[in-house]
Amino acid sequence: MTVMEQRGAYRPTPPPAWQPRTDPAPLLPDALPYRVLGTEAAAEADPELLRRLYAQLVRGRRYNVQATALTKQGRLAVYPASTGQEACQVAAALVLEERDWLFPSYRDTLAVIARGVDPVETLTLLRGDWHTGYDPHAHRVAPLSTPLATQLPHAVGLAHAARLKGDDVVALAMIGDGGTSEGDFHEAMNFAAVWQAPVVFLVQNNGFAISVPLDKQTAAPSLAHKAVGYGMPGRLVDGNDAAAVHQVLAEAVRRAREGGGPTLVEAVTYRIEAHTNADDATRYRVDAEVEAWRAHDPILLLERELTERELLDEQGKKAAHEDAEAMAADLRARMNQDPELGTKDLFAHVYARPTTQLLEQEAQLQAELDAGTAGPEGAGR
Repeated sequence: MTVMEQRGAYRPTPPPAWQPRTDPAPLLPDALPYRVLGTEAAAEADPELLRRLYAQLVRGRRYNVQATALTKQGRLAVYPASTGQEACQVAAALVLEERDWLFPSYRDTLAVIARGVDPVETLTLLRGDWHTGYDPHAHRVAPLSTPLATQLPHAVGLAHAARLKGDDVVALAMIGDGGTSEGDFHEAMNFAAVWQAPVVFLVQNNGFAISVPLDKQTAAPSLAHKAVGYGMPGRLVDGNDAAAVHQVLAEAVRRAREGGGPTLVEAVTYRIEAHTNADDATRYRVDAEVEAWRAHDPILLLERELTERELLDEQGKKAAHEDAEAMAADLRARMNQDPELGTKDLFAHVYARPTTQLLEQEAQLQAELDAGTAGPEGAGR
């Protein structure tokens, strides 16, 4: 007989007034990632949307290839390719209205471009050039975030502030599976759910946090299940199915805009290339795994669907690839031009109002420059 089985032993019961705050059942994700392509649901997809997604996927793949080549040519300091993840990137940008905000991570360059940012400006930060490279307010795209998950609380704050002001704005924040282990992720999720902020979290689960596989950083059934603990819906979707990702994100954005609060979407995808051009992926994964995911390529999946439904012919494929090549050629030409650097750029955009110390430093540098051009003595400084 155990202690708890003895007569008069204390048996804990819920407090009389206790009841679950939220019914978890509607918040739980599907058992399997949601799919559209290759299923009966594909017949209901908008043909024009599918063709637009296809053109953007082809363009995105070419951008990844070209940007990777630029790193080898010394024109980029680093490039984290999103090859294989193009469906997540493109869908995230296309579901947003012009008034909405996108909060990308460092790997989400394709989403930034699909949002309308100039391809060269998108690469400016990765080039090691000054500042962000583009105007976040003009495009409603936050700077590419290199620190993991730090952009998520910002997205929640912007979305919450917009609602308080009465603005019809939704924020979509993108993150990788590794970022879900960061404290900023959990803080953002909690604030978003408590405030019922109009924000959508898109987790691109590409299998690895640099070299750490998913099963080494979480024991959850899926990353989408983490949503339940905060009181928001979790959705699980095939991240290589562009139509499915677009549909799930569109529903989440619509729900947020209508006052339904945040949603966590996990898109199951794969990082075909290395973490960055500085990484050797062969040290932590095998070629057979990569090849299996190549067979589930987002471009091939969508191209097959469009071709079988006679929504895309050879001329259409050719046009998409020609457009992508034109973009790549323009990117090469402009990235091969050395940027014009101004010394006073060091002091621009540091503060809205320059501090006294900053003004003194600027004046000191200008004096040194003037002395350097005054004659031989200063020329070598």
